[in-house]
Amino acid sequence: MKHQSIENAELSYSPCRYGSSRMLFRGPRKRLDLPYLAFIGGTETYGKFLEKPFPSLVEKAMRQTCINFGCVNGGIDAFVNDATVMDICAEADLTVVQVMGANYLSNRFYTVHPRRNDRFLRASTVLQAIYPDVDFSEFSFTRHMLGALHTKSIERFDTVVNELRVAWMARMRNMLGQIGGKVILLWFSEDVMTDDHWSDRPGQLQVDPLFITATMIDQLRPMVQDVVVANPTVRAVSQGSRGMFFPASQAKAASEMLGVDCHIEASAALIPKIRNQLYAI
Repeated sequence: MKHQSIENAELSYSPCRYGSSRMLFRGPRKRLDLPYLAFIGGTETYGKFLEKPFPSLVEKAMRQTCINFGCVNGGIDAFVNDATVMDICAEADLTVVQVMGANYLSNRFYTVHPRRNDRFLRASTVLQAIYPDVDFSEFSFTRHMLGALHTKSIERFDTVVNELRVAWMARMRNMLGQIGGKVILLWFSEDVMTDDHWSDRPGQLQVDPLFITATMIDQLRPMVQDVVVANPTVRAVSQGSRGMFFPASQAKAASEMLGVDCHIEASAALIPKIRNQLYAI
C-alpha cells in the first residue's frame, strides 16, 4: 500500500504484516506471545505523519505492548473480513476500536476496495437505477462520488445515507462479535457525537466519522466495555501540523489532520478507561 510506506529522513513507519493478513500495518512488528492491547482504526489510529500516534502514547504510559492496526483511510471492511486481525484482537487483553465513517464500506449501493476502503470500485444496479443521471465511471473515491450524488438530489441522497448507516451497524456488530466483549469504542474527531441531521452539520460531507450518530453509538454500547469521546480542544487543534513529519508535497494533507497535541489528548482520555477495564478484567 503505497500510502502506508511514505518515508523520509526523519520518520519511518516500519511497515509490517501479521500472519496471513494482506494488509501492511505500522511497525515495528510486535510479539503476540506476551499480553498486549490492540488498536483498530483509520488514518488517526495509524498516525500518518506522526512519530507517536495515540496507540504509541498509550503503550508508553501503560508499559504494555500495543499493536497498531490502523489503516490510512480505512473503514470497517479493512478489518472485519481479515481473519488474522480479528483473531489477534480476540486474544488481546483489550481492543480499542476507533469509530470510522459509514462511507468506507461496501453496501447494497456500491462496492469499495477491500483494504483501501476510500476507493470506490463500482455502483450496484440499484444505485444506478436511483441515479440514472450519474456516470459512475467518473469516480475513484467514495467521498467524491457521494458529493456528486448529494449535489444531484438531496431527497435521493437520504436513501443512500440510510443504507450506509444500516450497513455500518450490521458490519460493526459483526466485527465486535468476532472480537468479543473486551472493546473500547473511541470517537476521535473534531466533530461532536450528536444526532443532528448530517446536512445541518458544518462541513456536511466533510464530517468525520461520516454519517455516524450518537444513537448509533448508543446501540453498540451493550457490546463494548466503554465509549471514549476525544474531541480535541481548540488549543490542540490550533497547533496544526507542528511536530509532524511530512514532505512538502503533503503539507496541505498534514494541515487537515489531527496533530501531535490532539493525539496526546486522545491518549490521556483513553488511558484511565483502559486501566479501569484491565483492572476489572
